[in-house]
Amino acid sequence: MKKLVTLILIAFSVVVVNAQKTGTVVTTAPATDASVVTPPAETLALKEAEFNFGKIPQGKPVTHVFEITNTGKDSLKIVNVQASCGCTTPEWERDKPLAPGATAKITVGYNAAAEGPFTKPVTITYNVSQTKQLFIKGEVWKTPASSAPENKSLGDLKN
Repeated sequence: MKKLVTLILIAFSVVVVNAQKTGTVVTTAPATDASVVTPPAETLALKEAEFNFGKIPQGKPVTHVFEITNTGKDSLKIVNVQASCGCTTPEWERDKPLAPGATAKITVGYNAAAEGPFTKPVTITYNVSQTKQLFIKGEVWKTPASSAPENKSLGDLKN
């Protein structure tokens, strides 16, 4: 039994050592100016990318206004603002170009119907295909069925 365990440990060690050795080295040619792809410049800046509502009562819709700024040199257009589910509703000025340096507002509403913590992404699509995400989060607490528990001894006081 000891010989079998020793043999297994030696075989395992050989496998581990061989796995650590590097294989062949692959070199690539330096990139030319034509093959370098630069990402598009960020033209949409968010004043805040996330808002926490904290604890909110169930059944009470809440809203928050996000402010965006065009930091580019050209005007941009917000194509769409898409929420991740039907409980989140974004509102913004549609079909209005945003001039360089100008700001706009996106109002995001949340219907606090489901109890528990939530994090909801909202995706802003602008200039046809560029996107940026913002998030709302918080926790919905269940509201009691009545304002106070029933006092059964109240009838005894009246007698």
